[in-house]
Amino acid sequence: METLEMAAQPALYATFWALVPPLVAIALALITKEVYSSLFVGILVGGLFYSGFTFEGTILHIFQDGMITVLSDGWNVGILIFLVILGSMVALMNKAGGSAAFGRWAGEHIKTRIGAQLATVALGVLIFVDDYFNCLTVGSVMRPVTDKHQISRAKLSYLIDATAAPVCIIAPISSWAAAVTGFVEGEDGLALFIKAIPYNFYALLTIVMMIGLTMLDVDYGPMAVHEKNAKNGDIYTTAGRPYANAENAHKVRGSGKVIDLVIPIIALISCCVIGMIYTGGFFSGESFVTAFSNSDASLGLVLGSFFGFLITVVFYLVRKVLSFQDCMSSLPEGFKAMVPAIMILTFAWTLKAMTDSLGAAEYVAGAMEHVAGGLMNLLPAIIFLVGCGLAFATGTSWGTFGILIPIVVAVFSQSNAELMIISISACMAGAVCGDHCSPISDTTIMASAGGQCDHVNHVSTQLPYALTVAAISFVTYVVAGFVQSAWISLPFGILLTLCFLVVIKKIKD
Repeated sequence: METLEMAAQPALYATFWALVPPLVAIALALITKEVYSSLFVGILVGGLFYSGFTFEGTILHIFQDGMITVLSDGWNVGILIFLVILGSMVALMNKAGGSAAFGRWAGEHIKTRIGAQLATVALGVLIFVDDYFNCLTVGSVMRPVTDKHQISRAKLSYLIDATAAPVCIIAPISSWAAAVTGFVEGEDGLALFIKAIPYNFYALLTIVMMIGLTMLDVDYGPMAVHEKNAKNGDIYTTAGRPYANAENAHKVRGSGKVIDLVIPIIALISCCVIGMIYTGGFFSGESFVTAFSNSDASLGLVLGSFFGFLITVVFYLVRKVLSFQDCMSSLPEGFKAMVPAIMILTFAWTLKAMTDSLGAAEYVAGAMEHVAGGLMNLLPAIIFLVGCGLAFATGTSWGTFGILIPIVVAVFSQSNAELMIISISACMAGAVCGDHCSPISDTTIMASAGGQCDHVNHVSTQLPYALTVAAISFVTYVVAGFVQSAWISLPFGILLTLCFLVVIKKIKD
């Protein structure tokens, strides 16, 4: 691998070409509406660039250095195991009748489409521990409710995605806070993270956007078409329904009650939190906050979901809702339901490996250092745009934090503490924004899986909303760079978002 990299470095390493493979994959996905082949073409372009267009070098880099390596990575394998166990739990709850019972209960208590959407947002905000966990849990719980109120799967996926990473990045106790604090060297990472929350405009304004869209009952862009069709009975709009058959395969065997959904979800959340703090050393004497900061989210979620699954099986057996055979048959059913998400994740991770091997991080870091010398007051807005672009092209927020945050700390730590906090927020907000928009982001992929929505449908319908909030956030960061006060800039951003929605509402009416 080192020999190949040395050969490829002189021509293409750490140049703009490093960003071409993901851009090709993203463009093809949006044009062809087919995600698997689009991702593979992006991987192929990366392999060709890396090997200098040699056949053997390209094939070896794609499969040996790329796909096999990412599937051998402990973190990635942990996420895949977590996906399978969570899919099996969803199958288990569906088979027991817990999901159907919750749907009936919610149907009696949640009377309107607005209520169903607000309940989805509220649940997404409450599950702030981890974005992967958020996506799949909120989807499995709220799908029966949103289906009953004829809310499109695209809208459900948007609400899930917009309350996953954006909520995790403003929650001090989350796997994302732990990641960010780990990148801040020479500073109190957690204290900086907390101070940066009011300046995290993209995350905060995304929540304002969701609530505004719901309360004003307004949609625009492709989402408006999906919502119109959903009100007429078609919650999918297109022929792409990768999860429809998997959902129909879960035959209800038990006469479940609401408790058969609530107890497993509580067990799952509790076990996942315990699993995460366990990996951070909580039971070895570390404080809760420190344990969360040091946690291994991948391993913690695997341990938590495994024990959550065991508790659910025992709970159903004791209540005689399902037989042991029914419980065990949920394992392959859950795996089958998650196959589309697993395939897309595998391709997305391989594409990221191609991008990393071409030196995308080094290219962006170099470009940032050239900008850092001047335009200090505009730097938060510039950092926000750079974070958006990098996370969009690579499909990773955490990688973007790792590249940009150390640069921001180095530039501002000895000069302007407030501007450093604003710039760190801009980096986090830009990373979340790019991640939110990117078709190759694992969080976006999981939101599609959680909402059981065609992946390209989810990306194309949420993109106008995400870009709207991104544009408003950019303007707000320009203001924040000069006034350097969250009390002025945040209300300005909120007002701008609400004014935009009111104008759209008047145009639509």
